[in-house]
Amino acid sequence: MENRPIIAVIDGLGGGIGCQLCARIRQAFGQRVEILALGTNSTATEKMIKAGADRGASGENVMQVSIGLAQFILGPIGIVLPDSLMGEITPTIAQSIMRASGKKILLPVIQPHFALAGVSPVPLSKLIEEAVNLLVAELDESLANKPEKQ
Repeated sequence: MENRPIIAVIDGLGGGIGCQLCARIRQAFGQRVEILALGTNSTATEKMIKAGADRGASGENVMQVSIGLAQFILGPIGIVLPDSLMGEITPTIAQSIMRASGKKILLPVIQPHFALAGVSPVPLSKLIEEAVNLLVAELDESLANKPEKQ
């Protein structure tokens, strides 16, 4: 299927958040979108592919090269904070994500080393649902409502 919007899902460590995002995006859009799993490590990437991503790759250079393909970028807020995710997010990765032209939808996952004013703790499942709802609202209504071709 040509000309599908590309949604990059970025995660690191064990890939748990990215895995859940990929599964929920696939559930919402079926094959009408392409999910690109970009992991800071191979474990995260592999889990996101198993959860429904179309393709994926790992590492800093991958982020620099592939992030520009995406119209939308989803992941935990730590993906734009250098040295977060236990150091897996390098300054180069954070900068590449922030400079990418794709719309960023970030989950405000609370971390012990920073606080987000005005953001109440919310269960991860609710954050993922809200992120996918934002993605649905951002994508063209015709895509979100168009029946999937078999």
